[in-house]
Amino acid sequence: MPALDMPLEQLKQYKGRSPKPDDFDAYWSRALAELDATAPEIELTPSAFQAPNAECYDLTFTGVRGARVYAKHLRPKGATGPTPAVLIFHGYSGSSGDWADKLNWVNLGFSVFAMDCRGQGGKSEDVGGVKGNTLRGLFIRGLDSGPDHLTMRHVFLDTAQLARAAMAMPEIDADRVGATGGSQGGALALVCAALEPRVKRCVSIFPFLSDYKRVWEMDLAKDAYEELRTYFRLFDPRHEREAEVFNTLGYIDVQYLAERIQGEVLMGISLMDNICPPSTQFAAYNRISAPKSHIIYPDFGHEGLPGFNDDAYLFLSKL
Repeated sequence: MPALDMPLEQLKQYKGRSPKPDDFDAYWSRALAELDATAPEIELTPSAFQAPNAECYDLTFTGVRGARVYAKHLRPKGATGPTPAVLIFHGYSGSSGDWADKLNWVNLGFSVFAMDCRGQGGKSEDVGGVKGNTLRGLFIRGLDSGPDHLTMRHVFLDTAQLARAAMAMPEIDADRVGATGGSQGGALALVCAALEPRVKRCVSIFPFLSDYKRVWEMDLAKDAYEELRTYFRLFDPRHEREAEVFNTLGYIDVQYLAERIQGEVLMGISLMDNICPPSTQFAAYNRISAPKSHIIYPDFGHEGLPGFNDDAYLFLSKL
């Protein structure tokens, strides 16, 4: 079998190369305390798009540091009781996408919440306020302002705020909430389930934002990870601060948050992925102690995985 990364048997045991900061747990306790102090101030407005079987709303809520975050919200029309819900997260630089492709969940009786990540291709607000490079890339944004100011930290907390907002609605059954996404969305689905442990089921497809040092050592700091190379070239061309940089990125390394997940996880893993390398995907998967399963695609890269959407649909439908 062609190999981009280490052999499969090694992948199944691999637990990452990037350092975990010594105060990782204290860091996220402090971050969640900030979220606790942030009133969501939810606003719901009927959207321009409507469908015969769904009520569709533009939803905004307040995230940490005061950013107003946007999400599409759909719920089954005429539902007689609390519904299960699915939280959907998009790929890097993208947005929550079209309304129509979420109606399959409504047909199944689910309410849907699809978030636009701040600073990316949708309607959410990026409040900024950090030093250093803003030319490209969000996971390096804030590196020179200190770990508490990492932009991706705020995005991670937005996923939990969205889950909390959904679970607080009387129309939603808080005991039947799932999260899903691919690439960045796959990372954020894991993060959401980690920071809001009431999330019962999580589907993650080739998650991004995992094991940054492994990506660097494989010389794959390009495409989605290009900003890491850009950061070193602009701000640390001699790599005098390399250890500090990777330690700081450890605060927003999905593999270490994955250890907190309590709900059941299904992951789609692609072994020829040269954007989110297989070892970085397994680094996150292997740290999950909750019930979990994976489906491996030996010949596929960072692309559509045939049949996986059906498996994900059936997995989440059990909610």
